[in-house]
Amino acid sequence: MNLENLLQPNGRDLPGLKSLDFELPPELEAGEPPEARGLMRDEVRLMVSYASDDRVIHSRFRDLEDFLEAGDVLVINTSGTMKAALEAQREDGTALEMHLSTHLPADLWIVELRRPAGASTEPFRHAEAGETLRLPEEATATLHAPYPNTPTRSEGSRLWLSTLELPRPLDEYLDRHGFPIRYGYVRESWPISYYQTVYATETGSAEMPSAGRAFTPELITRLVSRGVQFAPLILHTGVASLEGDEPPYEEFYRVPPETARLVNAARAAGRRVVAVGTTVVRALETVTGEDGITHPGESWTRLIVTPERPIRSVDAMLTGLHEPRSSHLAMLEALAGREHLRITYREALREGYLWHEFGDLHLIVAD
Repeated sequence: MNLENLLQPNGRDLPGLKSLDFELPPELEAGEPPEARGLMRDEVRLMVSYASDDRVIHSRFRDLEDFLEAGDVLVINTSGTMKAALEAQREDGTALEMHLSTHLPADLWIVELRRPAGASTEPFRHAEAGETLRLPEEATATLHAPYPNTPTRSEGSRLWLSTLELPRPLDEYLDRHGFPIRYGYVRESWPISYYQTVYATETGSAEMPSAGRAFTPELITRLVSRGVQFAPLILHTGVASLEGDEPPYEEFYRVPPETARLVNAARAAGRRVVAVGTTVVRALETVTGEDGITHPGESWTRLIVTPERPIRSVDAMLTGLHEPRSSHLAMLEALAGREHLRITYREALREGYLWHEFGDLHLIVAD
């Protein structure tokens, strides 16, 4: 692995998005929850970095309180994870896996189609508009149009606008027949409880807002007792397996008035606003004006945060380690700068940090 080539520009960028590229060794992909490795949730590793002087500190997540101060505000996404994967079958008998991604107005769904590939799945691009997929318990999903309106690849779309016909309410149906979305690096099936944060309040995300997974009730209690404040919001995230030529799609968010108030008060008092995850940044940036004032709001966002659009709402971000060319890396670059990302990701690779939803975490402090 050539660490010197870490985070180089890639020519296949989205408009306005400078992609970042590096090699991720397979052994650094977390294939199981930390609990299966004999660790508590909060015993995953934590890399803390300061963009002002490029300091990097290696710690454990349970020591997060050592890096926060009284008055700091942690903004958390309390969206819970659905059992969003379902077995599906085409009329010709082809077996597929359908992932529910985003529940749109008019009871439309963005769904992702995948097909079995050994112990994992891969995108399926040969569906046709108008066809109906059979789901468990005689339910159906009708595919209306590719999403976006034109496929981003000549061979067809993996994302579709669809409607579902279910024999019972969605939550009850998914509880009976759904299972958590997982990708090839996760070798075994794990119960939905492994894909929930301890503070989830409202189910709606296709995949776990995983930056908050390592929090435990005990750690939250310690942080609150030291004067760190928690401010909740909702952003229901869709499937995270966006490909390099696909922009993020719209997602539902809700920023309560009290959360907006806490964020504004912290900034006015010179305290840090720490986003727990990229989903929090996306929601807050959507409702924060050029003057830095955050407003309450509830709607849909397609916002893409890149270095071309400075971050206004947060001073720090707690996040996982992101895959090469991910749009999330552009968000991190907007917060901390490309050179700081080069330094920190080189450190993470050298020190053997683990990637993905069951992996380690990174606290980036902008100044």
